[in-house]
Parts: sequence; C-alpha cells; structure tokens
Amino acid sequence: MHLFIVEGDHIKAELRRKFGDAHTYDFCPAGAPDLTVRLGAADVAFDLRPWPELHYERPRQPLFYDTSRRSLAQLLSNEEPPLGPVFGLCVLPTLLDRSLLEISLHNPADAPELASLCAALGSDYRVVADRVGLVTPRVIGMIINEACFTLQEGTASIRDIDLGMQLGTNYPRGPFAWANAIGVARVYETLAAVYEDTRDERYKVCPLLKTMYLRGEPFAL
Repeated sequence: MHLFIVEGDHIKAELRRKFGDAHTYDFCPAGAPDLTVRLGAADVAFDLRPWPELHYERPRQPLFYDTSRRSLAQLLSNEEPPLGPVFGLCVLPTLLDRSLLEISLHNPADAPELASLCAALGSDYRVVADRVGLVTPRVIGMIINEACFTLQEGTASIRDIDLGMQLGTNYPRGPFAWANAIGVARVYETLAAVYEDTRDERYKVCPLLKTMYLRGEPFAL
C-alpha cells in the first residue's frame, strides 16, 4: 500500500517501524502546493495537522486523523458527512508502534472497511470509543501528570520517580523520560483537552507541567 502522511515528521520513523517495508510512504508538509496531487496516488491517508481537512478530497481513500486531542465528533461537528471512511488514531510518539492500534470510528458502518484496511497494513487493532484522548494517551498522560505533582511537592527527584516506576511497574520508561519522548507540549495539550471534555479531576493539569509547557522545555533527566 502507498501511505500518504501530512505533517508526520514527528512520527516518521515510528510509523515506518509499525507498518514496515512492505509499504511505500509519502510524508508531505501541510503547505505543499502539490498536496492534493500526491494524495491522489495514495491508498490510505493520515492527516496529522492540528485542523485536518482531507475528508472531502477523494472519497475512495480511508483517512486517519489524530484524535489524541480531539474526537472525530469534534473534528467533524457541523460539517457535511465525510465522503469516505474516516477513523481516529493515536499518533503520539512512542504510542503508535505497538502490537495493537487503538482506532475510533466516525461511522459504525465503516467497521468492515477498517478490518480490511488493518489486514492490508499488517496490524491488529481494537476499536475504542470516539472520545478525546482515546485510551492509552489518557492513561500515560495521567501517569505523567501525577509524577509532576509528586515532583512539585518535593517528595522525590525526577531520577527517583523515573527509576521507581521502571523497577516497580516494569514500564519501558519513567514518566519524565516518557514525557520528553512524547513531547511535553503534546502531553500538556492532550491532558488539557481530556480535562475540558470530561471535567474529571484526574486529568487536571499539574501547574509544574503547565509551566514546562509554557517555557517550551523538556524535563532535565
């Protein structure tokens, strides 16, 4: 299959690892003048812009949007229905190259199309609810947020918290190393969006994390 990805530089290596060398890839800047021409050659498209807009371009193509910070319902609110199948996907760095893809549906009738598509991509998947943050981004974001509260209170250092989580839970990374790998801004924006959607105190952003976001700084590991 030929995969067309708009604004996907942050996930380029991981996406190639996930789907492998059996496919071809076209990573396209949002402002490319030949964007629609390149889209026409694709079998499937991933539009990862903050406000994606490919769902009226070519109805035969399945289209994935990043729904870590906005649900499909939000993205497509007050618009005409998409011309083709549209799916939500988590494309935060470190959360794509896993055995299962988390995918949400805009239209339940597109479930058979999704099954065929994932088979062609060579990946297993699970359908999750069309909610902001899907499943894994919510969980990982909440863990990072709680670690920030612990650091803010002076209970433990970054190194101790990261090491404790790795040894105690067998996580591949500590929460601060994970925040840096995902990107502090992406973690903050995901948590802020989930809190706005749910008003659940579990997702209320720690002031320390907000400060790091505003400063544009990673955590000093």
